[in-house]
Amino acid sequence: MTEASVKLQISTLPSNPGVYQYYDKEDKLLYIGKAINLKKRVSSYFNKQHDNARTRLLVKRIAHIKHIVVATETDALLLENNLIKKYQPKYNVMLKDDKTYPWLCIKKERFPRVFPTRRLVKDGSEYFGPYTSMKTVYTLMDLVKGLYPLRTCKYDLSEEKIRADKYKVCLEYHLGNCVGPCEGLQTETLYNENVEAIRNIFKGNFKESLVRFKEQMHQFSANLQFEDAQRIKEKIDILENYQAKSTVVNPKINNVDVFSITSDETYAYVNYLQVSYGSIIRSHTLEIRKKLEETDRELLELAVVELRQRFNSICKEIYVPFSIKTEEGLKVHIPKLGDKKKILDLSLRNAKYFRMERFKQARIVDPDRHEKRIMAQMKKDLRLSEEPRHIECFDNSNIQGTNPVAACVVFKNGKPSKKDYRKFNIKTVVGPDDFASMEEVVYRRYKRLLDEKQPLPQLIIIDGGKGQLSSSLKSLDKLNLRGKIAIIGIAKRLEELFYPDDPIPLYLDKKSETLKIIQQLRNEAHRFGITFHRDKRSKEALDSALESIPGIGEKTVMELLKHFKSTKRIEDAGFDALEKVVGASRAKKIVTHFQQRK
Repeated sequence: MTEASVKLQISTLPSNPGVYQYYDKEDKLLYIGKAINLKKRVSSYFNKQHDNARTRLLVKRIAHIKHIVVATETDALLLENNLIKKYQPKYNVMLKDDKTYPWLCIKKERFPRVFPTRRLVKDGSEYFGPYTSMKTVYTLMDLVKGLYPLRTCKYDLSEEKIRADKYKVCLEYHLGNCVGPCEGLQTETLYNENVEAIRNIFKGNFKESLVRFKEQMHQFSANLQFEDAQRIKEKIDILENYQAKSTVVNPKINNVDVFSITSDETYAYVNYLQVSYGSIIRSHTLEIRKKLEETDRELLELAVVELRQRFNSICKEIYVPFSIKTEEGLKVHIPKLGDKKKILDLSLRNAKYFRMERFKQARIVDPDRHEKRIMAQMKKDLRLSEEPRHIECFDNSNIQGTNPVAACVVFKNGKPSKKDYRKFNIKTVVGPDDFASMEEVVYRRYKRLLDEKQPLPQLIIIDGGKGQLSSSLKSLDKLNLRGKIAIIGIAKRLEELFYPDDPIPLYLDKKSETLKIIQQLRNEAHRFGITFHRDKRSKEALDSALESIPGIGEKTVMELLKHFKSTKRIEDAGFDALEKVVGASRAKKIVTHFQQRK
């Protein structure tokens, strides 16, 4: 790939947190990095001269960039850690196994211990995290220990050994940090209730613990133990502000393939996340060109087989957004809640970003191809006989019948052609009559185009329902243009499209590009008309305020506005300032007029 192609990839990167991956021309992974803002971080490699020779060499070798979008900076940090360990790219600092992120463990044993660890042992114990800061881990441990006394010893507290008085309480018991289950001073049931409360805290469910904390705080306060009450309050604040663990890594989600799909009229995009040993180790998005009117379900079924074969996946379980047919023996899961659903949502987010980037790149690299695709799609969606390369949209604007105006905006090849926009003052209609106003401006617009032998549009869009459309058709009939130009009306409430002589409206998919362009036309016509209407009202208000002064004509008004810029400044100006512009006689009239109004 050329330098231009790399710059193109950078220009379409999202400004979201994530992980980026650099590949050389042989598709070999060179480097993995994390970013709060993917676009800014990756751009920085190519926008400055690097002092480090190794970095300069890396930048020279980059031929292709891939990325994975995540929700937060913390998620990016954790995902980067997983991918570096999995692929060990040449330009990354190697991460050792003993330098991984900390977890909180609830040990699988009688009277479970709770402790921080960097090692995940598959013995049935529960692990929560990972956490990017040991400070967070210690804060949580302090919280749970302060609320729920726990043992810290490694004794085997079997029922037989406790009954045989094999153990004696230690210093932790005398300090009040442990209730002494080793001597049978605490029942297993009560201890497990405490562990369940701790489990909920680690999951981010603090409700029960917060209630208990608040009860303790009020009790200390009632007993005038204000220092203890303040200590509990600080713990409440920490709990309420604490956010639960990252969703990028979860040790309970092991050896799973995650698939999601997003599509438009022409293409489908299937994202694949491979989760191994509780970590995301691969992300790939497949672009599929539709041949017929395939459903998302059919395309996802094909993509699952293709991607699993391509990456030699042996996972026995997959997460998908809806039920699909798969190979025999493969378990299909459709997550609805929790971490599994969050990982599925992460996959869908990456599929959508990939689609957006492809569109951006297509517009930059081959705008003609992009235009052809859009025009072909609009022709198909709107049931037209030819592509709508030239579209005109009309909108009326008036407030309680005052200053009625209309606007016509023009799109060529799906883009605004502002030099062709036109404004209309309504001339033949008295009062607020949208139908008659629309009939007038449509007639005037196309009478002029015919007289000047200008090209006519392939499509006319009328902002309004059946009434405005019928009025516009009267004008086309007068000009003998009925049937020569396609014309539709769009009603705002439900985005209904009305056709001549068809009582049933057309409803387009809310996500379709055709509807988005029609909405853009309608909104642009509305904006252009409102701006013209506002300017006209403002000018008339200015003119009337000054021209109502006896002895002051239009030429004097223009001189005053040119010099003072506004009526308010003219009103505030003194006699001397006005005299310099319009002479003593007129200056006196203006000053007298405004004094009488006060």
